[in-house]
Amino acid sequence: MNGPEILVGFAPELGVFVPQERRGGPTRAVTDGASTLGHVVESLGVPLTEVGALVVDGREVAAGHIPAAGESVRVRAVHRPQPVPGAPLRFLLDVHLGTLARRLRLLGVDAAYESTDIGDPALAARSAAERRVLLSRDRGLLRRRELWAGAYVYSDRPEEQLRDVLGRFAPRLRPWTRCTGCNGTLRAATKEEVADVLEGGTRGTYDVFAQCGECSRVYWRGAHHDRLEAIVAGAMEEFGGAQALA
Repeated sequence: MNGPEILVGFAPELGVFVPQERRGGPTRAVTDGASTLGHVVESLGVPLTEVGALVVDGREVAAGHIPAAGESVRVRAVHRPQPVPGAPLRFLLDVHLGTLARRLRLLGVDAAYESTDIGDPALAARSAAERRVLLSRDRGLLRRRELWAGAYVYSDRPEEQLRDVLGRFAPRLRPWTRCTGCNGTLRAATKEEVADVLEGGTRGTYDVFAQCGECSRVYWRGAHHDRLEAIVAGAMEEFGGAQALA
């Protein structure tokens, strides 16, 4: 680009997206005189899903603002907890976030998940069609214009990913109410109702069951329950008091 020169400063939280030389304070950027400020910010590495506000010379502007020479721009990070207006708070996760999807479902959060790579256009289109917040670590995917709403997942560790999403969106937690396999809702089931899918040892050991209304998967307090209970207990202790924002 060869046009008006502006000063751009990024909030510290956005440092992960920009080169080292842009992390210490405002730096110069040359625009083409026609592109929007949103386009300029994304060209510098920051998806607009991560931008809370764009402040030009002390006043907040829309992403469609056309920068003028000499303007000083401050790019703020999203406010946490982040409200998501216009639809119930629901998520869509890409193929790389399967563990996070299962943990969100464990907590009763509506989390759709694509276990195969259906491609960025299809994911963005599903986000728009179902009005779901797309969670991804793919910055290019989060820049797609057809996306309804999105959020970058900042860690590659599932436990940190879960804390990031719960802290950012404050969804209402209803543990043990969703199928971790398909995201359907669970209902209490008697042993007699599910006896035909239980192995002998399970039938003789457990008496409390739940079954998914969508895929019919059956749940009971098996060998992995203590580990799952620890995940639930930790999330409820830290985030259980938060109210849903959608």
